[in-house]
Amino acid sequence: MNVLLVYAHPEPRSLNGSIKNFIIRHLEQAGHTVQVSDLYAMDWKAVLDAADNTVARKEIRLDPSRDSQDVYENGTQRSDIEQEQDKLRWADAVILQFPLWWFSMPAILKGWVERVYACGFAYGIGEHSDTRWGIRYGEGCWPASAPCWWSRSVAGHLTMRHEASTAPSTTFSIQHGILFYPGFEVLPPYVVYRTGKLGEAGFATVSEELGQRLDSLWTDAPIPFRKQNAGYYLIPELTLRPDLLPGETGFGIHLDQPSFSGNSMSSVNGFDK
Repeated sequence: MNVLLVYAHPEPRSLNGSIKNFIIRHLEQAGHTVQVSDLYAMDWKAVLDAADNTVARKEIRLDPSRDSQDVYENGTQRSDIEQEQDKLRWADAVILQFPLWWFSMPAILKGWVERVYACGFAYGIGEHSDTRWGIRYGEGCWPASAPCWWSRSVAGHLTMRHEASTAPSTTFSIQHGILFYPGFEVLPPYVVYRTGKLGEAGFATVSEELGQRLDSLWTDAPIPFRKQNAGYYLIPELTLRPDLLPGETGFGIHLDQPSFSGNSMSSVNGFDK
């Protein structure tokens, strides 16, 4: 299988760097082919702006969504964006690896999402009717040339900077809004806690657990998020049907199995390096 690892940490000698190296080595030893987008090493441009269009249009007001669609369809995207989109077309699985900083992903990785997820490539407007409202939340519009990424993809490693009890709410916007929105089947994250006190023994445990997760990328059950256009939500209100979970609120209402806990493993508890 082809695996794309999108990695965001500025220090190669960090714990994240060691985990990145382990992921690559483990997957290649298992016979998979790995490409790595090491965003800091690539000096990835994180800012979405008018310069992402290689054809200058100074007289036109910038509209990020519309313009990303125009440059994608017209073939005037910057080459760095095109290269990352090609990697996504190539990949059967995608792993995002990063430390959770300020309760979110590093800015450079958020910038990768904003620039690579062009309208028309990752999501689209689509049909708006009494039964459908756009192409998103479990559908997206990935190219037909990438069916495996559509059918089985993964955000397999998130290095958290928060307590385990609040990790699900902390990562919901990433898992549901960034990954499920364009059509990923999202696997529960692998979480490392108290990384500053990990030590060699702790890293050995992380490596063993992470190896098990990597071996089951294509067999683990994805998080059962409710698809927007599958009958769970009122259209066009985009609210959960009142008969499904009356009186319930919170992120859990967007799971088809509200008690789902997944197979997320966590080693030790705490902070990332």
